[in-house]
Amino acid sequence: MKISDVLRTKGSAVITVAPHETIASLLELLAQHNIGAVVVSSDGAAVDGIVSERDVVRQLHTRGTALLEAPVSSIMTAKVVSCSPDDELVEIGALMTDNRIRHLPVVIDGRLAAIVSIGDIVKARMDQLSTERDLYEAYISQ
Repeated sequence: MKISDVLRTKGSAVITVAPHETIASLLELLAQHNIGAVVVSSDGAAVDGIVSERDVVRQLHTRGTALLEAPVSSIMTAKVVSCSPDDELVEIGALMTDNRIRHLPVVIDGRLAAIVSIGDIVKARMDQLSTERDLYEAYISQ
């Protein structure tokens, strides 16, 4: 199973935020869309970084409420790990687990195409295993 299979079910909508936007506007975006991370992009296509609610919490602890007026670029992860639609689900799941990454941009030809979460990966893998189990049970009961 590939990332493209996950995207067929999940869709490819991606919420982005510009690097100059404030942390307060980032939090509004996260709450509005009920998501845990946003791709930082100056043009909606390039992946300039990624920022999660965890990034905000960790910085809020050290910088206090003044953080809310700081730009998103001040807390984003600039070195972003990404994947492609052709990547295998099992490999991406292991990559995310090993690197403690919960959200991974999907990039095609250097342009942002979608985003997958560890929850998307786990759900797809569970669905795949359930289907395989059902096939084995049907085969055995024949």
